[in-house]
Amino acid sequence: MTELMVQTDGLTKRYGSGDHRRLAVDSVSMTVRRGEVYGFLGPNGAGKTTTLRMMLGLVRPTAGSVSVLGRPAGRPEVTARVGALVEGPGFYPFLTGRDNLLVMARYRGLPERVVDAALERVDLADRGDDRFKSYSLGMKQRLGVASALMGDPNLIVLDEPTNGLDPAGMADMRALIVALARGGQTVLLSSHLLAEVQEICDRVGVIDNGRLLRESTVADLRGSASLRLRAEPVDRALAVAMRVAGDDGVRVLGDELVLELPATAAPGLVRDLVAARVDVHEVASRERTLEEVFFEMTTTHRNDETEEALR
Repeated sequence: MTELMVQTDGLTKRYGSGDHRRLAVDSVSMTVRRGEVYGFLGPNGAGKTTTLRMMLGLVRPTAGSVSVLGRPAGRPEVTARVGALVEGPGFYPFLTGRDNLLVMARYRGLPERVVDAALERVDLADRGDDRFKSYSLGMKQRLGVASALMGDPNLIVLDEPTNGLDPAGMADMRALIVALARGGQTVLLSSHLLAEVQEICDRVGVIDNGRLLRESTVADLRGSASLRLRAEPVDRALAVAMRVAGDDGVRVLGDELVLELPATAAPGLVRDLVAARVDVHEVASRERTLEEVFFEMTTTHRNDETEEALR
């Protein structure tokens, strides 16, 4: 059985009191498994950061429970095995990057040698003796990640780790996260960059308005590939497409027909179209991106909530 690094059950957080109560997280039940990169996705204000802070023991839930490494979140023995960067790095501006990490290492009871190793992993070894206030946004973010990596924690929680990084830095950060998971560590990653999540995450959880809409592997969430067809006359092409893919397996999208068929079905489809005297302009296999699925899910969810509120 796969070991669960994080498990939440009906996790809920409300802020305020009386008529001014706001539901930030609404009965979220999710799991993060050992050795995976888990992407936690949602629009701004969806409840991602509040959920992460409850996982780290920084915010007390209103209801529900959260366990980390098999124990209640926030316990000292749990915190010692978790590294985190949430809501941006916060360091002493007049200390150097290395000295800031030394402060963190001493506070956590770690040997000083972990500092240089962490700086090396995030490509800050040559800037470690510069003051934090002189760092660019991307360098500050790297230092925050370095702090989270010190001590080789079992679970690493990263909230927008590529924020402020240039394209090369983003690629390096993605490679680092994948390497961490391959080395047996678990990474819980919150990000707005869905192409990035699609590339490196094993599973994802999608949250909107405090509710967990879906938890699945990236492949299952994106679904199977489809064939995009442009042909004329459209009515004759549609009749052939429905005969091949079934009535429910064809959608009209602008001037295209979308068939729920794998790429291997393309040659047979083209033969049938030509036999029916249909002019085929283009046939292409296409997979939905995670970004398309994400916007489809969150838009549908918000439309459903609006309809429910108007009833």
